[in-house]
Parts: sequence; structure tokens; C-alpha cells
Amino acid sequence: MRQASINRKTTETSVSASVSLDGTGTYDMKTGVGFFDHMMEQLARHSLIDMKIEAKGDLHIDDHHTVEDCGIALGQAVAKALGDRKGIRRYASADLPMDEALTRCAIDVSGRPFLIFKVNFPRQKIGTFDTELVREWFQAFAMNAGITLHVENAYGENAHHIAESCFKALARALRVAIEIDPRQKDVIPSTKGSLAG
Repeated sequence: MRQASINRKTTETSVSASVSLDGTGTYDMKTGVGFFDHMMEQLARHSLIDMKIEAKGDLHIDDHHTVEDCGIALGQAVAKALGDRKGIRRYASADLPMDEALTRCAIDVSGRPFLIFKVNFPRQKIGTFDTELVREWFQAFAMNAGITLHVENAYGENAHHIAESCFKALARALRVAIEIDPRQKDVIPSTKGSLAG
């Protein structure tokens, strides 16, 4: 069972995250940041990873610490659930259209974290949510999940659509990359024999 839970507590936030990689995409998100909860719900639903995130953060300051620390905790939970990464497909990519926006995500579940994020937003806010926090979450998630992640928005006009296409593209790529490949279910997909970084 590829499942894991992480509890992260700092002076700024308290975050608990749990995942089941072989789930059906069920979710329970309670971060106090409405738009971010919506993005996490999309991530769970389209990756088929069951996710639960509960966060209490210093939202009286802004959403930054809560969003970033949720990325850290969720990334750590995914890494823990993956274990030695034996049998996974490892690589995947997805082109995700959402109305006028199109975003591509390519992923290597390599144990070596890296983020390329080529996304520009036409405005700084989606409701009360700072669009710059989208990149902050992707950075925190990639670094802590131990994945190489490339995200590029080809075009788009609506900031909500652009952001959502990023999370859905990640979800679809992640779904494929972490699936167990029946042709190599007992093999670590690397000539090194390790995906430990």
C-alpha cells in the first residue's frame, strides 16, 4: 500500500498531509485559502491520488506560508509513499487545455528535484489569491517530492484558467509517472539501480 502521512509544524503553520497513491482521487482540503483548496482538489481528482490536507497558518499576514508549507508537506508525503520508487513508469508529460489556456507539464520522478516554471499571469490576483504563489507551491512540492518538473504555459488570457491548467497538467502527468508498470513492477527504472537522488 503506497500511503503516507506527514505532520509539519512551525511557528508559522501547522500542516498535516496524507496521500494514497493508488486511490480514486478523493480529497478533503481545509487550508483556509479557498482558491488553493480548489487547486488541490483538482490535483487529487485528476491524479487519482487520494489526498487530505489540513492547515492552520498565519493567514492574517498573507497566504504565502500556508501555501508553501502545504507544498512541502504534500511533497514529503508523496516521496514517502513512493518509497524506493520500484516499478514506477517514472517519466510522463501532459498537454492540458482549459478553455483558451494550454499548459504542458513534463515530469521525471527521479529523486533529483528541479523546477522549470515558465508561466506568466496577466494579473497579480485571482480573487484574493496572489498568482505568484502558484510558482511557490510548485517549487516546494517538486523539491520535497524529489521530482524534476517542467511546467510551461503556451498561452492563455484568464489567470484562473492558466493556474488551473498548471495543476491539472501536473495531475495528469503525475498519475502516469507514478503508476506501476507491469513490465517492470519489481525493477527500479534506472541504470543506476537507485532513484534516491
